[in-house]
Amino acid sequence: MSASPFAIETVDLTRTFGRSLAVDRLNLRVPRGAIYGFLGPNGAGKTTTIRLLLGLIRWDSGEVWLQGERFTPDARHLLRGVGALVERPSLYPQLTGAENLEVTRRLLDLPARAVDAALDRFGLTSVRARLVRAYSTGMRQMLGLALACLACPTLLVLDEPTNGLDPVATRSLRGLLRELTAAGATVLVSSHILAEVEQLAEHVGVIHRGRLLFQGELAALKAQAPGTLEDIFLALVDKDGRT
Repeated sequence: MSASPFAIETVDLTRTFGRSLAVDRLNLRVPRGAIYGFLGPNGAGKTTTIRLLLGLIRWDSGEVWLQGERFTPDARHLLRGVGALVERPSLYPQLTGAENLEVTRRLLDLPARAVDAALDRFGLTSVRARLVRAYSTGMRQMLGLALACLACPTLLVLDEPTNGLDPVATRSLRGLLRELTAAGATVLVSSHILAEVEQLAEHVGVIHRGRLLFQGELAALKAQAPGTLEDIFLALVDKDGRT
């Protein structure tokens, strides 16, 4: 494995949909072992970028590097150490929470104890035997996160992970993500909720109209101008909108 300091790196990553430029020559640099906040308003290109990083859609041009190795259609093995939650969790509503995890456990050939560990970690043990169709939105979100973390990934990519979570669950998730990075994992969290990212991430990237407007340490972003993080973020987006 390469000694690259980045868990995720893209080089001029570009993707269009018809005449719409969704991702515009994006150069992400996500440091290993960090929690990286991927910030942008709705429609900025965050989810499209994540789908590109995971090979769910193909890019028009550019490169994607994961854990120091170039990711191509022939290098799907690089995704073995990646856990992901993209948009809404993909679940089987006719199965129980435990059964949903069991399906993935068997596909990944993980030990049986992985299911119990994931249920416990995400506070779902008491509803393990309940059909997912009867889960609340927040419970479904936590089950999706449990699935993403089932194999103890070294790289975790989460798209708006706090959707549907109450404040208690959100605080619990923050603690879990910090535990993962303390153990050596890297986490990319996409969000439009600035206050949440501010409490979680050390490094951030700000995207608007598919372009990266800022990338670096959160402290460096805050030092750009006086005011709150929201003030600085809105100023970046507004400036980009006028160019």
